[in-house]
Amino acid sequence: MSGNSQPTPRVAAIVGPYLSGKTSLMESLLFAAGALPRKGSVKEGNTVGDASAEAKARQMSVEASLASCTYNGEAWTLIDCPGSVEFSQETAHILMVADIAVVVCDPDPNRALMVAPTLKFLDDHKVPHVLFLNKMEAPGTATRLKDVLNALQAVSERPLVLVEIPIRDGDVVTGYVDLISEHAYKYEAGKDADLLQMPESVLPEEHEARQALLEKLADFDDHLMEELLSDMVPSLEEISEDMAKDVQEDLLVPVFFGSAEKDAGVRRLFQALCEESPRVDATATRLGIPEGKDALVQVFKTVHAQHVGKLSISRIWRGEVADGSSLAGNRVSGINRPFGAQQIKQAKASAGEVVALGRMDEVHTSEALTPSGRLELAWPAPMQPMLAMSLNTVKSGDDVKLSLSLQKLCEEDASLHVEQNAETQERILWGQGEVHLKCALDRLKGRFGLEVQHHPPLVPYRETFTKGTKVHGRHKHQTGGHGQFGDVWFEIKPLPRGSGFVFEERIVGGVVPKNFFGAIEHGVVDWLKRGPLGFPVVDIHVALVDGSYHTVDSSDMAFKTAARVGMSEGAPLCHPVLLEPICEVHIAVPSEFTPKAQRLVTGRRGGQVLGFDAREGWTGWDVVSAYIPQAEMSDVIVELRSLTMGVGSFTWAFHHLQELVGRDADKVVEARKQPKAAV
Repeated sequence: MSGNSQPTPRVAAIVGPYLSGKTSLMESLLFAAGALPRKGSVKEGNTVGDASAEAKARQMSVEASLASCTYNGEAWTLIDCPGSVEFSQETAHILMVADIAVVVCDPDPNRALMVAPTLKFLDDHKVPHVLFLNKMEAPGTATRLKDVLNALQAVSERPLVLVEIPIRDGDVVTGYVDLISEHAYKYEAGKDADLLQMPESVLPEEHEARQALLEKLADFDDHLMEELLSDMVPSLEEISEDMAKDVQEDLLVPVFFGSAEKDAGVRRLFQALCEESPRVDATATRLGIPEGKDALVQVFKTVHAQHVGKLSISRIWRGEVADGSSLAGNRVSGINRPFGAQQIKQAKASAGEVVALGRMDEVHTSEALTPSGRLELAWPAPMQPMLAMSLNTVKSGDDVKLSLSLQKLCEEDASLHVEQNAETQERILWGQGEVHLKCALDRLKGRFGLEVQHHPPLVPYRETFTKGTKVHGRHKHQTGGHGQFGDVWFEIKPLPRGSGFVFEERIVGGVVPKNFFGAIEHGVVDWLKRGPLGFPVVDIHVALVDGSYHTVDSSDMAFKTAARVGMSEGAPLCHPVLLEPICEVHIAVPSEFTPKAQRLVTGRRGGQVLGFDAREGWTGWDVVSAYIPQAEMSDVIVELRSLTMGVGSFTWAFHHLQELVGRDADKVVEARKQPKAAV
């Protein structure tokens, strides 16, 4: 698909849990490639990744960082993806356009579960990937290697296979043995590992590990299996070719180890990426991208940069794009190659490259563009919001600016969502968690110059009646000219939950002309917007049964007012009660955390566990179904992640309204009367 015989640039996504060392690994890979004169440090805030103010302030990745380099004559774009699950929408987008993923893990079996969602996404989308066990410089890590591998295998659908084993000096890893070449190397900080004589002490382990590697490869190669059964030694070329083929087809996952901080094992990892990663045409085929001669570009990230404008970060799947050319009716105004916070201008881009296309205002993330139009390609759905905050501007007159700025943030991040609640008159920003939302606030301030106050959104309570009554509503007002006269009798009764509002007229003898029925109903509906407790009234039946009118003074407005009077008079007699919204929640957790998820539900006022079942498509996971009042949902995701090492998630939807009585109801009614404090 590239249209030429030259090696096309490739893309490697660096993914893994928070604090696993992804940013340090990308820094070390760039240094090994000669793209950096010296390495930066996350603590010092001078790495190529984490260049944004929000990332530096938190010393964590909060958005993808891109950088290009060349290693052993091969062109690469490395993408450091956020590790926090709150930013996993962006990681999913990156993985969709990557040729291969490097999954960075801690060498701790107790933290292996944290990579389960990432590995599941990679396996489901058949994205080739390798594992890199980082921080192996810590004493004792080498002795836990087998336990770590077993723990990781338990959360991976693909078989994991070691391609190297450690050389130790006591508890410290000083080098490695490459199981493919059977060469031993000693780590040297900042340069290629030195070749050395294989220590006698590792020979038994090396033979056992290499045999395990060959047997795993033989599972996918009958010829290799025959060689092993015949006690033949396969050639180095055959082993390397089998490894490359199996990785590219996502049949198995090679496991490397080292230390990004110390540059240990990084060059061996980069060498493997060069040898085993698929190229852009193979990735395009995997994604179902049709062949063709015209340029095809897919936008996978959108950025609204200060002083630059909108940038559409894109992968070129085929053909060539030049500055000034047209894609789907949009003129390309500038082509830049990202390198951290820098944008390096270039005149054109070809297949395999990742570039930022300037000022394509009508183009959005996920769109695939050709010179003649757009193509629909598979793309991850936006994640369901988990946490919300209500926003107010500090300065009067900033409302329009806030709306436009939030629109840009949501265009950059599909897991953010803005809701304008007509009932509560709130502007609500939904996100994936506390850090996610606070980063959005920081961007509003730093990038758009907006100071905002925020507070938890109001819960959409309702009220209803528990008794029926018959009530009279009369509006009479005499002025110098025509007066106002409306007179109605209502029968009011409660309805079953979920019935809504029903209006009926049972007038006999024309005591109220039909032309006023619509105004009377409108008056009732208008009153229902705020009942005696201060909330919308639902699930009642109102019947117009009697009344009177004046041939001159009666009007639509007079009967509308009479209807409101009647409802106001009748409401206290109907014993109004508060209704709170109840959410149906499905909590997904590893089976070992199922009891904790159940306690999370029952520990909340009104929480009710409905049961649990195995999570479809996930081995060793459950889904706990429950009812939880919406008022108790505000921090469920925070507590759930704390209980489950960050891997728990849930979906939710409104299910029903339920009576709330006693002190809890009194508190809600009193709180609604008070102005909401903002911070």
